[in-house]
Amino acid sequence: MSSPSPHILMFPLPAQGDLSPMLKLAELLCLANLKVTFINSTHNHRCLTRYSDIETRFSRYPEFEFKVIPDGLPEDHPRTGGMWLLELLKGLKSSVQPFLRERLSPESRSIHNPPVTCLIADALLRFAFHVANEAEVPAIGFTAVGACALWAFTCIPKLIEAGEVPFKDDEMDGLVQNVPGMTNFLRRRDLPSICRVKDVSIPDIQFAVNIHKMWKPQYLVLNTFEDLEGPILSLIQEHWPRIYPVGPLHAHLKYRLGLTEATSSTSLWEEDRSCISWLDQKPDKSVVYVSFGSLASITKDQFMEFWAGLVQSKKYFLWVVRSNMIVGSDPDRPSPNELLEGTKERGLMVGWAPQEEVLSHRAVGGFLTHSGWNSILESILAGVPMLCWPAFGDQQVNSRYVSEVWRIGLDMKDVCDRVTVEKMVRYLMEVKRKELERSVAKMSNLAKKSTRESGSSYCNLDRLVQDIKLISKEAS
Repeated sequence: MSSPSPHILMFPLPAQGDLSPMLKLAELLCLANLKVTFINSTHNHRCLTRYSDIETRFSRYPEFEFKVIPDGLPEDHPRTGGMWLLELLKGLKSSVQPFLRERLSPESRSIHNPPVTCLIADALLRFAFHVANEAEVPAIGFTAVGACALWAFTCIPKLIEAGEVPFKDDEMDGLVQNVPGMTNFLRRRDLPSICRVKDVSIPDIQFAVNIHKMWKPQYLVLNTFEDLEGPILSLIQEHWPRIYPVGPLHAHLKYRLGLTEATSSTSLWEEDRSCISWLDQKPDKSVVYVSFGSLASITKDQFMEFWAGLVQSKKYFLWVVRSNMIVGSDPDRPSPNELLEGTKERGLMVGWAPQEEVLSHRAVGGFLTHSGWNSILESILAGVPMLCWPAFGDQQVNSRYVSEVWRIGLDMKDVCDRVTVEKMVRYLMEVKRKELERSVAKMSNLAKKSTRESGSSYCNLDRLVQDIKLISKEAS
């Protein structure tokens, strides 16, 4: 009897920054004529179908289907901030694990045609890999963070063992000695945010420690490219024998589809397209685009400091202010007239923006960002220098790489006052502009080259497809 054709079950972490790249990977696998079943949370699927063309887009692929499952959280549970991950993982385990056990079991695979022959899941979803291992289904990990941050997370047990975490004092600029490949530039303040704990027994850091001790897949897909993170990818390969750097995924998909414009939206938020018309009226490279991503929250005081700094910089600015972004005391405090007038003259605030399209707009000259990995890749591809203000997770590591290693932006972490914001915006748009533009233009060209025929990411995706076919055949 002939072996069944490959059937991939894909399971992303249901957050905007993780869902978007995995959907792009799913489409790339569909273009390679592989069957894909994609697990999507009920909450996210409702948002995607409401705010994007996701159903129309994937209807082009008869071998693709969504499997919609609740994420295990109450519908009114906040899905923002940096502290909800462990709750989400618990909810997902209770909700999705039974489906995985059923679908990956030998009995189920004998019924379904074609049966699932391979699992691709977010590397944080360790329970999914346990189920696959028990069912003897090949499993491939996917990470939505960059190689630099992944490596820093991988080294956390070593940092604890060496006594570097928790920090022994408040000196945040001391160099870290136990993250190989980063010892000459990584400071305490640049480590993942969970390293700032006072007690290593708290759940967040124990999760980071334990995830690298438990069973993990031999294969790992990364949304990065070799010219960007080659040295760190070599170190990661010591932990994951087979790695596939196939990014930037949005550029890769765009090339394989033969598109000249931005790829279709995978937004969980309604995009306000009025900002494109607003940008059309502005001079080339005159606008600072400001977005702190889909999860980060700021206080009202921080919001006011950023706002004042942007207005005082006298630069045009387009600012994404999510409806749930500002938290804390007195969120409805009246805004000063000078800020309202300054915004009327030079600024625009929107609830959400088509970011890939905004960054590619000729009027955008700088990006004030939370340093999320997708945002960094999109900014690189668009050739836009960055001003980084990281919030949590991987973002502290990312911002250090942007400023000190790749030299395609500036790092403003741990500072939030209007004087500094104004000064750093001026540095971005005036003082350092030409230097940063040259650096990011070079990296942009390397990113595009990597996703074209014979490029490293292009070849790595082809290798991934062939390996999926091989391990699916061996497992059947």
